[in-house]
Amino acid sequence: MYRLIKPVFFQFDPEKVHHFVVKRLNWFHAHFPFGKTILRSSFDVQIKGLEREVFGIKFKNPVGLAAGFDKNGEYIEALSDLGFGFIEVGTVTPLPQPGNDQPRMFRLPKDQALINRMGFNNKGVDTLAERLRLLKAKNKDIVIGGNIGKNKITPNEDAVSDYVKCFDRLFDVVDYFVVNVSSPNTPGLRELQEKEPLTDLLKTLQGRNHKNGISRPILLKIAPDLTDEQLNDIVDIVMESKIAGVIATNTTIDKSTLTSPAELAAEQGGLSGKPLTQRSTEVIRYLSQRSGKAFPIIGVGGIHTAQDAKDKLEAGASLVQVYTGFIYEGPEIVKNICKALV
Repeated sequence: MYRLIKPVFFQFDPEKVHHFVVKRLNWFHAHFPFGKTILRSSFDVQIKGLEREVFGIKFKNPVGLAAGFDKNGEYIEALSDLGFGFIEVGTVTPLPQPGNDQPRMFRLPKDQALINRMGFNNKGVDTLAERLRLLKAKNKDIVIGGNIGKNKITPNEDAVSDYVKCFDRLFDVVDYFVVNVSSPNTPGLRELQEKEPLTDLLKTLQGRNHKNGISRPILLKIAPDLTDEQLNDIVDIVMESKIAGVIATNTTIDKSTLTSPAELAAEQGGLSGKPLTQRSTEVIRYLSQRSGKAFPIIGVGGIHTAQDAKDKLEAGASLVQVYTGFIYEGPEIVKNICKALV
């Protein structure tokens, strides 16, 4: 079915199509007679062999939805019906912000890729926290990650306070946190990946990571464009700060392998999809070997097929996430990966 309607979707602006589709999916889940049952029977694969526990959390399967798809946590239940083992919301910032000017997302079908320069567009952490509070009150089974960032107007020297605000506000309503300092679409953000500011940020969050005897796993999301020396620093920082693990990787700014028309390939923003498949797997393998498998890694970047997911798991990932592959391959991608893993 998806292969039939995808060419129609791809005739329209990617961001508008995204909102059109997820809103109708949400309506189908909530209001269509037996909509939830139909979605689950069509896409959700319940296989005991896929269950696993990572950083103290039990996942029904290792395939998650990456941050950016449901920034404001508006469609979690409907997306969960498609079989995802966990869903990551955000990136969220303390204050609402509109993001960058539109158009800000571009398809590259020839490369099976996307370029986006969204710029952390979201409704703010208070809106997300309240929505998640209501969701958790009625459904505690969905594993939810909270991806946190800083507002564009916040200078880097004050960035820690933005992350702390998001961390404190979401602590009671997410299962794990992701610190996003690797998006290329907020000016200066990637400077926070440098050793000194990153160590300070993660240690500050770890210092607040307890409430009534409870702590949350904190993960760091890194760019695929880091050098080996910088990746060595990442390993040292993770070990020193004692955070739970790493998400590898975010989008890339390297567009050297693209075969799409030059004017399209030249669009500013982060590149995701197939061109990232190999590099993200290389980063996973490097971190896993360099650290001696000392911490879990969530692998993301260019997963379009079950083999792509297998490659990342074999390279050292404990879990995987999809985004661009979900858009290109359709909602059956989770089922296909899960079946192949078994």
